[in-house]
Amino acid sequence: MNYKKSIGAISLVAAALLLGGCDMVLMDPKGAVGVKQKELILIAIGLMLVVVIPVIFMSIIFAVKYRESNKSATYRPNWSHSNKIELVCWTVPIIIVIILGAITWKTTHELDPYQPLVSDQEPVTIEVISADWKWIFIYPEQGIATVNEIAFPTGVPVNFKITSDSVMNSFFIPSLGGQIYAMAGMQTKLHLIANEPGTYKGFSASYSGHGFSDMKFNAIATQDRQGFDEWVQKVKASPKTMDTMQAFDEVAKPSTNVPVTYFSSVKPNLYQDIVLKFGHEHHKGHAPVESKDESAGHSMHMSHSAHTGTEE
Repeated sequence: MNYKKSIGAISLVAAALLLGGCDMVLMDPKGAVGVKQKELILIAIGLMLVVVIPVIFMSIIFAVKYRESNKSATYRPNWSHSNKIELVCWTVPIIIVIILGAITWKTTHELDPYQPLVSDQEPVTIEVISADWKWIFIYPEQGIATVNEIAFPTGVPVNFKITSDSVMNSFFIPSLGGQIYAMAGMQTKLHLIANEPGTYKGFSASYSGHGFSDMKFNAIATQDRQGFDEWVQKVKASPKTMDTMQAFDEVAKPSTNVPVTYFSSVKPNLYQDIVLKFGHEHHKGHAPVESKDESAGHSMHMSHSAHTGTEE
């Protein structure tokens, strides 16, 4: 018995130490969307605790009061029903579900990743392509491309257009909020904004093969526009280019632990070419098919073309 107790105590200590090393990044957001998501998580936890905490206390109280050694407790072996208890057990959860449902519905629409963020600042557009096993980013307005690194000014909306050159992936920057899928032949969108300058970790949140665990990138929120412009100039100073589809295919070849790479120029409409190359023949010449897929707490509205390959 003492041996079993020791094992239990050691397990609790080990669990506490392991959990103490967890990075609670979702609870320390650095972006406007992440702050709203944190609020929703805390509200949901609080409402659920309204049920959980009383149940825990009642479990302890009942166990103590109706223990075998307590001879003063009322013994009612034939008791089986109470209208008052039934009323509480049904009414409280129903009220909580209604409140939580209303809050979730409202927040879900407010945080729709397809909805541009309201700001007086000119947004930065970044085209995202997931590949095996790296992230390829294109800045169409600046005419540059990068691998496994992006940058944008603090306080400026970032409009992400996202697709895949391979299997489905999930684009996620936990500190800024939001998570959305990247799918071949389709385009999803995500709008984020950084409240504080810093370097934030991004990664693939969906298993996509043996190299997905190293499919990470840095998201740099510069102090201001000047810092962003300096970063752009650094990228433009690179001798490497992605001016042809062959150059892109070379970069997109399956590889792991890919270092940050800059490309001073990029083929015009390369992103659209990647989207359309997985579509049917009659998609050529048309805009990318959009799949409205809002992950991580958002509703999912998959277009019919995602399943059939037909135009909407």
